[in-house]
Amino acid sequence: MLTLLSMFYYICLRRRSRSGTRGEALTSRRAVESGQRAVLPVSVEVEQYAKEVLDFSSHYGSENSMSYTMWNLAGVPNVYPSSGDFTQTAVFRAYGKWWEQCASTPPPFRCTPKSFHSQDYIELGFEEPVYPTAVEVLETYYPGAIVQILACSHNPFSQNPPTDVRWEVLWSGEPTKMLTPQARQFSPNIKHINFPTNLLRLEVNSSLLDYYTELDAVILRGVKERPMLALYKMPVIDISDLSDSEEELSDLGGPFRQGGDGKQGNGYFDKLPYELIQLILSHLTLPDLCRLAQSCKLLHHHCCDPLQYTQLSLQPYWARLSDASLGHLQSRCTLLQRLNLSWTGNRGALTLPGISSFLKACGLSLVCLELSCCHFLNEACLEVISQTCSELQELNLSSCDRLHPQAFTHISKLTRLRRLVLYRTKIEQTSILNILTFCIELRHLNLGSCVRIDDCDVVASMLATRCRSLRSLDLWRCRNLTDRGLAELVSGCRMLEELDLGWCPTLQSSTGCFQHLARRLPRLRKLFLTANRTVCDADVEELATGCPSLQHLDILGTRLVSAASLKKLLRACPRLLLLDVSFCSQVDMRVVQELCGLFPNVAIKKSFTQ
Repeated sequence: MLTLLSMFYYICLRRRSRSGTRGEALTSRRAVESGQRAVLPVSVEVEQYAKEVLDFSSHYGSENSMSYTMWNLAGVPNVYPSSGDFTQTAVFRAYGKWWEQCASTPPPFRCTPKSFHSQDYIELGFEEPVYPTAVEVLETYYPGAIVQILACSHNPFSQNPPTDVRWEVLWSGEPTKMLTPQARQFSPNIKHINFPTNLLRLEVNSSLLDYYTELDAVILRGVKERPMLALYKMPVIDISDLSDSEEELSDLGGPFRQGGDGKQGNGYFDKLPYELIQLILSHLTLPDLCRLAQSCKLLHHHCCDPLQYTQLSLQPYWARLSDASLGHLQSRCTLLQRLNLSWTGNRGALTLPGISSFLKACGLSLVCLELSCCHFLNEACLEVISQTCSELQELNLSSCDRLHPQAFTHISKLTRLRRLVLYRTKIEQTSILNILTFCIELRHLNLGSCVRIDDCDVVASMLATRCRSLRSLDLWRCRNLTDRGLAELVSGCRMLEELDLGWCPTLQSSTGCFQHLARRLPRLRKLFLTANRTVCDADVEELATGCPSLQHLDILGTRLVSAASLKKLLRACPRLLLLDVSFCSQVDMRVVQELCGLFPNVAIKKSFTQ
């Protein structure tokens, strides 16, 4: 069965791989044999650093400062060739695989292409459009995360609205774990493109890295005149490809051609159970389904069955997705339950009518909707979602930082929500309180870097009252949470397993808030107290006593924790996997090496500055 399917699949792929007609191929052969060469134009190579950071998916830093933010990638290098942990670099929010182990992380989407590795991205604008000849990325700490570099045909500084936006991959690869965290200049061999660009996009995957990757600058080299190839390269031609050409496969989600006239048999496929064919096809990616559907009527019917589209991740195809794509997929997604549109639709690719039509037709059974970095979203879109997706349980609006604050009020109508991600959005206190009033089934809430929330104590109090089943809460860089709000939170939400209080400067250990937290949250598995300099030995020892299930602990930056309390913690918490003691002045590298020897199953992190 698999052999027969492979045969159909191969035929479809071979047709798509043709690079020209028979006449073009023969002409190309004669041109090469006669030694014809094109004249190379003389053009001066331009070297330029990024002028502006246009968009990004996440960063470690604050929205109100420059430390560890993506904005550090604009301009000349600040750190390179030095290595180490520097605040003047660009740092993404996550690294490693331990994030995937957290209860707040949703399961991956089925049938995501194996070639899609990207987890984060950043887009950079340059002064002058050029035909790229080289791209250089200055990585100053734990390099190896870059997996793709793309160029865009649109000039981001043009006053005209974008039309016919094209993205071309200049280079792609797999995530790499380098042998050393030392700085390097990454300059891969890039593909030549036929349009000038001053907009680059870097996509990264930090899952193999031992710590945060840090980027210092990006250099774009290129020429202003379109370069010509010195020698026309003849495409590789198989003799069987010299037959009459056939119609190319349609683009993603394009209309399917009906295969066959119904008179020819389908071999043994007709004898296979319907469910067995469905099971086999369920392992194919979306483009594979589109191609296979054109091989015969039987497989066309199977490939268009709505049961193949209960989960749909369109994030890997963000550069090609449009209203037309959603329109073609619409009839097949009537049973859709999980939809990932993250990164899609920007620069006019998706519009309100297009997304509204799709959601009204396919959103009735939707329980999970991923919309990270979707800048086409506006208040009208959220209103459509709240009206049509009444069964929604998971909503991710991470880094949708262009949504108007008023738009978030519509989320309160989604009363079945269990997971809500609002990282780096402009949500305000009134809206979040309104959401918490009606969405009492929340299990996971991310309010990291939501700088417009005026009083987090009030939010914490509301959570303690309305959302007692909360499992995870991210308050990363919340600048106004006090010990009073934290005390109410941990008293009301006793089921908490993950709590991120990183970079919350108003929490003080002297109030006893961290010890109270440890006594109230026995299920705690992840606790981030990053950059809280007041965390002390008494807090760590209380965690050792009250939180035996602890797996991830970050106390970066504290000056008051000693090696003795860390040993007690490591002995009392056998499930501990991650312990970050970077910039802890009492814990030097000698202590870290000793602890690593005693507790080899724990990844103990200690960054350095060279």
